[in-house]
Amino acid sequence: MDHDILKPVVVLVAWTLVMCVWMLARRMPALKAAGVDLRTLTGSKTGDADRALPATVNWPAHNYNHLMEQPTIFYAIAIVLAMTGTGNGFNTWLAWGYVGLRIAHSIVQATVNRVGIRFPLFALSTLCLAAMTLHAGMAVFHG
Repeated sequence: MDHDILKPVVVLVAWTLVMCVWMLARRMPALKAAGVDLRTLTGSKTGDADRALPATVNWPAHNYNHLMEQPTIFYAIAIVLAMTGTGNGFNTWLAWGYVGLRIAHSIVQATVNRVGIRFPLFALSTLCLAAMTLHAGMAVFHG
């Protein structure tokens, strides 16, 4: 098994945990300031917080949710590349590119949240993921 590609996987998981802490650090004081008592809160949804809190407070939470979406595909493809022995060289560079772009996307979304900046970062990261997927497909189907 090729372990090089697993390094960016671990970094993206660690970054996701950073975003979780960032989300909590922003939301908990804002909820308290809004008079929300978590001990008595029952059955709330994400939209409830979106309505109750300022948009800037919700941005890290939105990004945390995004890190639960497309990156799950990245994790699966990275593991396939590692298991097929093709998770080195260019594929590792693609993985690092994906992770770096997703971290940059997180920072933009959690701070200024400019879609004109976020979208190109997302699109470029998706291209990295698409190339990794192509390479994983070649490794699995063509050996």
